[in-house]
Amino acid sequence: MSREASRPVDDSPLWWTVDRLVRAFADRELSPVEVADMAEARIEETHSSLHAYVARTPELARRQAREAERAYRNGDAGPLAGVPVSIKDAFDVQGQVTTYGSLAHPRQVARADSGAVRRLRTSGAVFVGKTNVPEFCQSATTDNLLGPDTANPWDPAATSGGSSGGAAASVAAGTCTLALGSDGGGSIRIPAAFCGLVGLKPTYGRINGAGGLRAFSPFISAGPLARSVQDAARLFEVLGEGAAPAAAPARSVIAWCSHPEGRPVGRVLLENVRRATESLRALGHRLEPVDLRLDGWEQIFGPLVLAEEGERRGSLLEGEHPLTRYERRSLEAARRLAPATVSSARSAMAAYRERIDTYFDDFDVLVTPATATPAFPIGCRPGSIAGRRVDRLWGAFPFAVPFNVSGHPSIVLPVGFVDAMPVAIQLIGRRGADFELLQLAAELEAALDLDLYNPESGTAPMSPM
Repeated sequence: MSREASRPVDDSPLWWTVDRLVRAFADRELSPVEVADMAEARIEETHSSLHAYVARTPELARRQAREAERAYRNGDAGPLAGVPVSIKDAFDVQGQVTTYGSLAHPRQVARADSGAVRRLRTSGAVFVGKTNVPEFCQSATTDNLLGPDTANPWDPAATSGGSSGGAAASVAAGTCTLALGSDGGGSIRIPAAFCGLVGLKPTYGRINGAGGLRAFSPFISAGPLARSVQDAARLFEVLGEGAAPAAAPARSVIAWCSHPEGRPVGRVLLENVRRATESLRALGHRLEPVDLRLDGWEQIFGPLVLAEEGERRGSLLEGEHPLTRYERRSLEAARRLAPATVSSARSAMAAYRERIDTYFDDFDVLVTPATATPAFPIGCRPGSIAGRRVDRLWGAFPFAVPFNVSGHPSIVLPVGFVDAMPVAIQLIGRRGADFELLQLAAELEAALDLDLYNPESGTAPMSPM
């Protein structure tokens, strides 16, 4: 291990904010090449415990780092020049293999970058590797037949969530500064919540031409995973190609729902989220308890996801490559899906979006827990929460998908710990109000003042002590 990789977490540039990192590059106090080498060493250090990456790209990273170094010398560095970024293996990186987490794509070399990756490349970002995903991103935990499950840096016996589980683990373990993820059914927000990160699902359609795996098409968006709201905003600005932020209301009217759809939530987790809502109140925002009517999303989401999966990958049932149990079951369910069910789901989606829109006639922001539980042991989805039986598919994380179906932007950020595992709150904004949502999240983050990545406090994951 290199001397740099073994430095304390709080002294390593891999844990710095984007702004601090690019200032150090611009002032020639630090070299992007040095940081790229640190990232590779940190990936090596954590790989056997976490399995966050399906492919490392050290040669590409060093080449991009050298280009960033030249750009700083020439005065034309992009907004993320030299910043280490991991790329979810749902996106193509030119010249690299894209597996989509499946044995059906073991040697599929990308001819060109996906749109989101191209924007990151133009920004000067340094690509340190491709991060692990469940097969075709069809699970909220990151397990596939390519290798071991992706683990959580806070406890490698626990799941990192999914489908951007490798992306979340890569940032939380300090192997990179930012991660590119995608969220079609909570796939950024669930692993961000489990790994103590900020995760943003932008407004549906807000990030145009992002490309990536063709799945969850009516619901999905590319988005950032980061250790702070400000860092998440930096990556979002690049993905959105520099759209100008609007000013958030000085004092927001916030709808607070502790148990959406009456679903159970872990008691201590909920206490953490309640304290965070009180911080919002203390900041001058008005909170009103509301029983959000989110029911109906499963009857829309399930049929439309299955219909697309069957259309695009149904032939794999006769293929030579083995499939995960969950992917096989999805494809088999797609074959049984009645066309009328799909048509009904498509018709219901517009009405669902209008229903959620009506909440924003009275409120600026909606607030819920991000998940119902902290990260659970790998392979052990909870069958009960707070003494009540729950569905194993969605029981631990039922609060993200409604806003994929509705298309509204939502962000999660950490608010505390349960049994030494991070837990998070979810904020949901009006469609198109992504920057306003980021501003409120930054205000809450500052008020909470959680130092999740300070090893002196004993709260840094995978800390090289």
